[in-house]
Amino acid sequence: MDFLTQHHLAGLTIGAATFLIIGLFHPLVIKGEYYFGVRCWWVFALMGAAAVAGSILVEQLFWSTLLAVWGASSFWSVGELFEQRRRVERGWFPKRPARSRKR
Repeated sequence: MDFLTQHHLAGLTIGAATFLIIGLFHPLVIKGEYYFGVRCWWVFALMGAAAVAGSILVEQLFWSTLLAVWGASSFWSVGELFEQRRRVERGWFPKRPARSRKR
């Protein structure tokens, strides 16, 4: 951590990590909607609440910022799940085929 501060790389590192976090949530939303539909919205909301709470409790600015970004991305993903459902209905993304039940 001292290295990042000493060489003025903390902001750049936070920016890169933010880019990666947002990039991670894009496929999570797509796969989440594909496999679970919008029923998994509460997972993103719970994860967001935990990350935001963690960002308040963590004293180090670097980690607090990354937790806040994670929380904001989680909350944003709740809305994106419902948007993803609309994109699937429009045919922009594949719809999961119905499972056949074997008895």
